[in-house]
Amino acid sequence: MKKILFSAAIAVLGFTSMNAQDDQTFGFAEGDIIVEGNVNFYSSKDKNTDTKNNSVTISPKVGFFLNDDLAIGANLSVGSSKTEVSGTDTSKFSQYGVGVFGRYYFLDIGQRFKTYTELGVGYMSNNNKLADVKTNSINAGLDLGVNYFVKENIALTFGLDNLLSFSSSKIDVS
Repeated sequence: MKKILFSAAIAVLGFTSMNAQDDQTFGFAEGDIIVEGNVNFYSSKDKNTDTKNNSVTISPKVGFFLNDDLAIGANLSVGSSKTEVSGTDTSKFSQYGVGVFGRYYFLDIGQRFKTYTELGVGYMSNNNKLADVKTNSINAGLDLGVNYFVKENIALTFGLDNLLSFSSSKIDVS
Protein backbone atom coordinates (compact mmCIF):
# COMPACT_ATOMS: atom_id res chain seq x y z
CA MET A 1 0.00 0.00 0.00
CA LYS A 2 2.86 2.38 0.85
CA LYS A 3 4.43 1.75 -2.56
CA ILE A 4 1.16 2.59 -4.35
CA LEU A 5 0.69 5.86 -2.39
CA PHE A 6 4.35 6.81 -2.94
CA SER A 7 4.05 6.09 -6.69
CA ALA A 8 0.83 8.12 -6.89
CA ALA A 9 2.47 11.06 -5.08
CA ILE A 10 5.48 10.96 -7.46
CA ALA A 11 3.14 10.85 -10.48
CA VAL A 12 1.12 13.86 -9.23
CA LEU A 13 4.32 15.87 -8.62
CA GLY A 14 5.65 14.88 -12.04
CA PHE A 15 2.48 15.99 -13.83
CA THR A 16 2.42 19.23 -11.84
CA SER A 17 5.97 20.13 -12.82
CA MET A 18 5.26 19.22 -16.48
CA ASN A 19 2.26 21.57 -16.52
CA ALA A 20 4.31 24.35 -14.95
CA GLN A 21 6.91 24.05 -17.70
CA ASP A 22 4.25 24.38 -20.41
CA ASP A 23 3.10 27.73 -18.97
CA GLN A 24 6.57 29.34 -19.24
CA THR A 25 7.12 31.83 -22.00
CA PHE A 26 10.60 32.73 -23.18
CA GLY A 27 11.37 35.98 -24.94
CA PHE A 28 10.69 39.66 -24.60
CA ALA A 29 7.61 41.86 -24.51
CA GLU A 30 6.91 45.57 -24.87
CA GLY A 31 8.19 47.44 -21.81
CA ASP A 32 10.78 44.81 -20.84
CA ILE A 33 14.27 45.95 -19.88
CA ILE A 34 17.45 44.06 -20.76
CA VAL A 35 20.65 44.41 -18.77
CA GLU A 36 23.83 42.94 -20.26
CA GLY A 37 27.49 43.45 -19.76
CA ASN A 38 31.03 42.25 -20.14
CA VAL A 39 33.93 42.21 -17.72
CA ASN A 40 37.29 41.51 -19.34
CA PHE A 41 40.46 40.91 -17.37
CA TYR A 42 43.81 40.05 -18.88
CA SER A 43 47.12 39.44 -17.16
CA SER A 44 50.35 37.97 -18.51
CA LYS A 45 53.97 37.69 -17.45
CA ASP A 46 56.90 36.75 -19.69
CA LYS A 47 59.87 35.68 -17.59
CA ASN A 48 62.24 35.72 -20.59
CA THR A 49 61.73 39.44 -21.27
CA ASP A 50 60.58 40.38 -17.72
CA THR A 51 57.39 41.87 -19.22
CA LYS A 52 54.05 42.15 -17.36
CA ASN A 53 50.73 43.10 -19.00
CA ASN A 54 47.52 43.82 -17.10
CA SER A 55 44.21 45.17 -18.36
CA VAL A 56 40.60 45.34 -17.21
CA THR A 57 37.48 46.58 -19.01
CA ILE A 58 33.90 46.84 -17.74
CA SER A 59 31.12 47.34 -20.32
CA PRO A 60 27.48 47.45 -19.09
CA LYS A 61 24.56 47.77 -21.52
CA VAL A 62 20.86 48.57 -20.86
CA GLY A 63 17.98 48.41 -23.33
CA PHE A 64 14.22 49.04 -23.35
CA PHE A 65 11.75 47.16 -25.57
CA LEU A 66 9.48 49.39 -27.66
CA ASN A 67 7.57 46.27 -28.77
CA ASP A 68 8.13 42.49 -28.64
CA ASP A 69 10.90 42.59 -31.29
CA LEU A 70 12.59 46.02 -31.06
CA ALA A 71 14.78 47.41 -28.28
CA ILE A 72 16.77 50.63 -27.98
CA GLY A 73 19.43 51.32 -25.39
CA ALA A 74 22.77 52.68 -24.27
CA ASN A 75 26.12 51.24 -23.34
CA LEU A 76 29.17 52.37 -21.41
CA SER A 77 32.77 51.13 -21.41
CA VAL A 78 35.52 51.90 -18.89
CA GLY A 79 38.95 50.33 -18.81
CA SER A 80 42.65 50.57 -18.18
CA SER A 81 45.81 48.72 -19.16
CA LYS A 82 49.46 48.78 -18.17
CA THR A 83 52.64 47.22 -19.54
CA GLU A 84 55.76 46.96 -17.40
CA VAL A 85 59.24 45.86 -18.56
CA SER A 86 61.89 45.14 -15.91
CA GLY A 87 59.89 47.05 -13.29
CA THR A 88 59.48 50.19 -15.45
CA ASP A 89 56.11 51.23 -16.91
CA THR A 90 56.31 51.31 -20.71
CA SER A 91 52.65 51.99 -21.43
CA LYS A 92 49.68 53.06 -19.34
CA PHE A 93 46.26 53.55 -20.95
CA SER A 94 42.86 54.54 -19.70
CA GLN A 95 39.72 54.45 -21.83
CA TYR A 96 36.05 55.27 -21.68
CA GLY A 97 33.26 55.09 -24.17
CA VAL A 98 29.53 55.67 -24.55
CA GLY A 99 27.11 54.55 -27.21
CA VAL A 100 23.56 53.86 -28.29
CA PHE A 101 22.10 50.84 -30.04
CA GLY A 102 18.98 49.45 -31.65
CA ARG A 103 18.32 45.70 -31.54
CA TYR A 104 15.80 43.80 -33.66
CA TYR A 105 14.77 40.19 -32.89
CA PHE A 106 13.88 38.50 -36.17
CA LEU A 107 13.83 34.71 -35.67
CA ASP A 108 12.84 32.30 -32.92
CA ILE A 109 14.64 28.96 -33.06
CA GLY A 110 12.55 26.70 -30.87
CA GLN A 111 11.21 28.07 -27.63
CA ARG A 112 14.45 29.20 -25.95
CA PHE A 113 16.61 30.63 -28.78
CA LYS A 114 15.94 34.18 -30.07
CA THR A 115 18.18 35.63 -32.82
CA TYR A 116 18.82 39.34 -33.29
CA THR A 117 20.70 41.93 -35.26
CA GLU A 118 21.99 45.10 -33.62
CA LEU A 119 23.19 48.43 -34.96
CA GLY A 120 25.26 50.59 -32.63
CA VAL A 121 26.99 53.97 -32.72
CA GLY A 122 29.52 55.11 -30.13
CA TYR A 123 32.30 57.40 -28.99
CA MET A 124 35.56 56.08 -27.47
CA SER A 125 38.46 57.95 -25.86
CA ASN A 126 41.87 56.33 -25.20
CA ASN A 127 44.48 58.18 -23.16
CA ASN A 128 48.13 57.07 -23.20
CA LYS A 129 49.28 58.61 -19.92
CA LEU A 130 53.01 58.02 -20.40
CA ALA A 131 53.25 59.36 -23.96
CA ASP A 132 50.62 62.08 -23.33
CA VAL A 133 48.65 61.01 -26.43
CA LYS A 134 44.86 60.97 -26.55
CA THR A 135 42.83 59.25 -29.27
CA ASN A 136 39.14 60.02 -29.83
CA SER A 137 37.05 57.73 -32.04
CA ILE A 138 33.57 57.61 -33.50
CA ASN A 139 32.45 54.13 -34.52
CA ALA A 140 29.45 52.24 -35.85
CA GLY A 141 28.91 48.51 -36.08
CA LEU A 142 26.41 45.86 -37.12
CA ASP A 143 26.23 42.80 -34.88
CA LEU A 144 24.44 39.45 -35.08
CA GLY A 145 23.59 37.33 -32.05
CA VAL A 146 21.37 34.86 -30.29
CA ASN A 147 19.92 34.72 -26.79
CA TYR A 148 19.47 31.34 -25.09
CA PHE A 149 16.93 31.53 -22.26
CA VAL A 150 18.15 29.50 -19.30
CA LYS A 151 15.08 30.58 -17.35
CA GLU A 152 12.12 32.76 -18.22
CA ASN A 153 13.97 35.97 -17.24
CA ILE A 154 17.63 34.93 -17.64
CA ALA A 155 19.38 34.49 -20.98
CA LEU A 156 22.92 33.88 -22.20
CA THR A 157 23.97 36.01 -25.17
CA PHE A 158 26.24 34.76 -27.94
CA GLY A 159 27.24 37.40 -30.47
CA LEU A 160 29.33 38.17 -33.51
CA ASP A 161 30.32 41.81 -33.06
CA ASN A 162 31.21 44.22 -35.85
CA LEU A 163 30.24 42.09 -38.83
CA LEU A 164 30.21 45.43 -40.62
CA SER A 165 31.90 48.37 -38.96
CA PHE A 166 33.15 51.92 -39.47
CA SER A 167 35.57 53.89 -37.31
CA SER A 168 37.10 57.33 -37.52
CA SER A 169 39.83 58.44 -35.11
CA LYS A 170 41.62 61.66 -34.26
CA ILE A 171 44.93 61.67 -32.36
CA ASP A 172 45.77 64.58 -30.05
CA VAL A 173 49.44 64.86 -29.06
CA SER A 174 50.25 67.26 -26.23
